Amino acid sequence: MEQHFDVLIAGAGISGIAAAHYLQQKCPEKTFTIVEGRDTIGGTWDLFRFPGIRSDSDMYTLGFSFRPWPEEDSIGEGESIRSYLQDTAEEIGIAEKIRFSTRIERASFSTAEGRWTVYTRNAHTGEEETLTCDFFWSCMGYYRYDRGYTPDFEGTERFGGQIVHPQKWDEGIDYAGKRVVIIGSGATAMTMLPVVAKKAEKVTMVQRSPTYVIAWPRRDLLAEMLRWLLGPKRAHPIIRWKNIRLMALVYSFLRRFPRLSSRLLIRQAYKRLGSDYDVEKHFTPRYNPWDQRLCLVPDGDLFDAVASGRADVVTDQIDTFTERGLALRSGTDLDADLIVTATGLSLQWLGGVGLDVDGVPFEPADAMIYKGCMLGGLPNCAFVFGYINSSWTLRAELVCEYICELLRFMDENGYGQCCPEPDPTVEALPALDLMAGYVTRAEGLIPSQGSHDPWRLNKSVALDKALLKGQPIDDGTLRFTERRPARADMPVVTIGAGAEVAPANS
Repeated sequence: MEQHFDVLIAGAGISGIAAAHYLQQKCPEKTFTIVEGRDTIGGTWDLFRFPGIRSDSDMYTLGFSFRPWPEEDSIGEGESIRSYLQDTAEEIGIAEKIRFSTRIERASFSTAEGRWTVYTRNAHTGEEETLTCDFFWSCMGYYRYDRGYTPDFEGTERFGGQIVHPQKWDEGIDYAGKRVVIIGSGATAMTMLPVVAKKAEKVTMVQRSPTYVIAWPRRDLLAEMLRWLLGPKRAHPIIRWKNIRLMALVYSFLRRFPRLSSRLLIRQAYKRLGSDYDVEKHFTPRYNPWDQRLCLVPDGDLFDAVASGRADVVTDQIDTFTERGLALRSGTDLDADLIVTATGLSLQWLGGVGLDVDGVPFEPADAMIYKGCMLGGLPNCAFVFGYINSSWTLRAELVCEYICELLRFMDENGYGQCCPEPDPTVEALPALDLMAGYVTRAEGLIPSQGSHDPWRLNKSVALDKALLKGQPIDDGTLRFTERRPARADMPVVTIGAGAEVAPANS
C-alpha cells in the first residue's frame, strides 16, 4: 500500500530526532514519518554496545539545545545517551511516528510529479512497502551499520580464541580474567581499553603508529555551578555557548600552532606515565594535531590503566595471527583469548540508498555538497552531516532549522521543487581533509566540497550560522520550480535570481 507524506525522515538517531522536532515546531502543517532500519531509537548509540562506549565530546553540545542533558557527567556513557534520546523522542511526541525495522532500499524522484517514491523492506519479515514524499531527508549518518572495516589479516583461521569487531559486540562476550588484545589506536580502542582492563587478566593495545590523546575532565565544574545557581534549563544555553567557544578555540589553537600543540599534548602523556615510560614510541604521532582526530580520554583513564600495569600499548605491525594470538614483525608473540579488531569504520553516503532522478541513477560521489546539507543536482533532498572537529549535533540543528525555513519558503512562494544548480567553475575538493584510514578508504564513495561558499563544508559553527541563517534562501544557486507541473505548451518564465518556474495553470 502506497502512503504519502510531505517529508520522509530516514533515521531515528540524534539527527532524525532533531529533524522531527524542528519540523513540528516550524512546519506544524507538514505530515511526516520517520523510517528506522533498527528496532529501537538511537542510531549510533543503539548500534555500539562495546565496553566503555561513550561520547567523545561534551553532552551539553552533543545533546539537544531544546532539551538539557540531565546528568552531572559531561561525557555521556552509551546507556545514558540511549535513554536520553528515547526520553526526548517520547517527550516531544515523535515516538509514534517511527516505523522501526524498515530499511530503505531505493528512492526514485520524478520531476513530473515532484515527489519521491521510496521502496522499503521490513528487516524481519522481508515485506516490501512503498512510501511517497515531497521531500526526502536523510538522517542516517555517514558510515555503514551492517559492517565495520577489518583488514585482511593473515592466519585468522588458525586462532583458537574469539575475534570480534566492536561494531558486532554483544553482551554475551565474556572477557573477565582473560587476555585481551585490542588492535587499533583510534577512539574505539582507547575507549575500550580502560574499561576492559578492570576485569581482564591483561589488555594489550596493538597499534601501527601513535595517535594524539587529550585528557579531559569527565565533569564540568563550571557547568555544575551554573546548573546549581540557575537551574538546568536556564543554565543550559550558557553552558552550551561556553563549550562551543571552548571547542572552537582549542581546535583553532591546535591547527594554528601545531608544534607547540604537539608538545603540550605529548607532555600530558609524560606527566601521566612518568619519565621511564617510552612516550616517544607509543604516544608521539608523526603528524600534526587534527591531521587525524584527537582521542579524548575522560580524566586520563587510558593513562591510568597503562600506568597501573593492567594494560600495555605495543607499537608494532602484525605479521600473522597464530593459534595462541599474534606474531608481530619485531618477533614478539602476544598470547590472547580474545582479539578485538578496533580497526575502523566503513563509510557511505545517504545510508547507501540507491537513488535515481527520472530513472537516471544518481551517484552522490559524483556530486558536490551544497551548504553542508544538500547535493548539487539532487532535487528535494537533504542530509545531516555533523562536525568532525566538534559535536555532531551543533551542525545537525543548524541544518534542521535551515531545511524547515526552506520548506516554508517553498510553500509561501508556491514552489514544489528545489535543487542546487551545480556550478562547473567551482573547484572540487575532498569533503573530509583528514588523514584517517576510514576517510582515505572512502575516496570515490563520498561527495566533494567546493572551494568557496555555498559549496564549502565548514568546520565552524559561526561560519555555518552565517551561511545557513545569514543568507537568503533564494541565493541564486538553488533552482525552484512551481508546485504544479506545467503544460508542454506553456512558456517558462524566471522569478527571482534562482527560480525557474512556469505560470500556474488557470
